[in-house]
Amino acid sequence: MTGITGQTMKAMTIRSPGGLDNLVLVDRPVPKLGSGEVLIRVRASSLNYHDYVVAAGIMQVQDGVVAMSDAAGEIVGVGAGVGEFAPGDRVMSLFYPAWQTGAPDNDYNKFKPGENCDGYGAEYVVIPASWVTRMPAGYDFCEAASLTCAGLTAWAGVARDGGIDANSTVLVQGTGGVSMFALQFAKALGAKVIATSSSDEKIERLKRLGADHCINYRDVPDWGRVAREITGGRGVDLVVEVGGGGTFAQSVDACRTGGRISLIGIMGGMGGDVPLAKVFVKQITVFGLAVGSRDDQIAMIEQIERDGIRPVIDSSFPLAELAQAYRHQESGKHFGKICITI
Repeated sequence: MTGITGQTMKAMTIRSPGGLDNLVLVDRPVPKLGSGEVLIRVRASSLNYHDYVVAAGIMQVQDGVVAMSDAAGEIVGVGAGVGEFAPGDRVMSLFYPAWQTGAPDNDYNKFKPGENCDGYGAEYVVIPASWVTRMPAGYDFCEAASLTCAGLTAWAGVARDGGIDANSTVLVQGTGGVSMFALQFAKALGAKVIATSSSDEKIERLKRLGADHCINYRDVPDWGRVAREITGGRGVDLVVEVGGGGTFAQSVDACRTGGRISLIGIMGGMGGDVPLAKVFVKQITVFGLAVGSRDDQIAMIEQIERDGIRPVIDSSFPLAELAQAYRHQESGKHFGKICITI
């Protein structure tokens, strides 16, 4: 461990004001280890929509910040007072490291790695031991790195707050990481799943993953009506809403009276039609959701190990090709998570 500190490592930084051409791979010294901290050899990260918004300059970013909000790797050193982990342990990061337990407070998002503090697009990081959890048994680093934002968000929306069981029907949108995890968690709970996609090829893959019904939303723009028809006119119990303003009206149409919408994304924009009258007439519960706590992540890992859930990995890029990975994400051609090897 002492031989690593002070050596040079590679880190991918974002030069203000952002933009994919402003991703710069630099040499930095391996950070020093302090009390209560762990030194991690980062092995993988994964792309989230949040990371794209930051890197593309859509969101204001601190000049020179190290990119990426997900990480999985192995501990190579521990500071004084660290008892939970030891060198050789395989760990993964927290998306909101200040949110350790319980409900979120006003400071839950105080630290946002890859945005307002250095992220994990580096060969080595030093962070407080409380900023990581163990990886699921049997997972590789890319699989584990895909969990810390997309996986935990889907788990919280479906398993923790979704209120579903084997008699429920869940609707998921598209084939990004959150939606793939939501499909898998819903099926693990015994629910039926309706999935939407713009591609017939992707629809066939969704069926192989367990989707009970699929709707091509390009062919059927009023897919909310079709979802109701699939459920015999009742409507779905839960919608995992990743589109935001661009899809919210159809989600309301799809929902049953007394149903729930887990609002976890705004990929379709923040504006759009919000049918408030239908929301209160149908008495729909809409709950905003942003990832989860450290305790939530531990609970998710336990369910993953119990149910044998494995992430859907679309592709993998080396850290030096992060801009190309983001452009692949921009294209919308991916199916599941895009990983970065470090």
